[in-house]
Amino acid sequence: MEPATEDFYGSGARRMQEVIGTRQLAEHIAERYVHGLLDEDATDIVRNADCFYLATADGKGFPECSYKGGLPGFVKVPEPDTLIFPSYDGNGMFRSLGNIIENPRVGLLFIDYRKPIKLRVNGNAAVTTESRYLDLFHDADAAIRVDVRQVFENCPRYLHGIRNEGYSPYVPRPGAVAPDPEWKLKAEYEGIVRLNGA
Repeated sequence: MEPATEDFYGSGARRMQEVIGTRQLAEHIAERYVHGLLDEDATDIVRNADCFYLATADGKGFPECSYKGGLPGFVKVPEPDTLIFPSYDGNGMFRSLGNIIENPRVGLLFIDYRKPIKLRVNGNAAVTTESRYLDLFHDADAAIRVDVRQVFENCPRYLHGIRNEGYSPYVPRPGAVAPDPEWKLKAEYEGIVRLNGA
């Protein structure tokens, strides 16, 4: 496996480091804090997360960023070099998953506002509907497996304080039927969306 820092900085990042004078700092951070595996601390952050942000790009390089949420534990870490998360029922566009099919490179940002801490995970992803992956999650349409390439904590000093007011009632969970979102109840979607109450 190639080192986690092998291609960590692109030419644009290098140019900015030279312009601003942070090359030595950037080298130190990459050598000391960028890893190719999820260590125990990173694994705890991922397994306890109730959300994360997913960055993808399509085959032409156009980016997309989406929010993924669930109950704590909805992102699995079966091995230090692998994480798996579910795709729950949504609006049917599958922009992020479609991008992964075209371009497997992804970036995930996990934020724990209580500590506070930000964790970035970069890797290569694949979408699957195999039962051995779907069985890991309650009511998932698909699962996404990420082969981890780079893991690093990111400075949290600009994070705003956010309180958790409770988990969304729409998140799939055993023993409960999630309510249908209001947009699905609009007449324009009749017959083209799956309703939980149906």
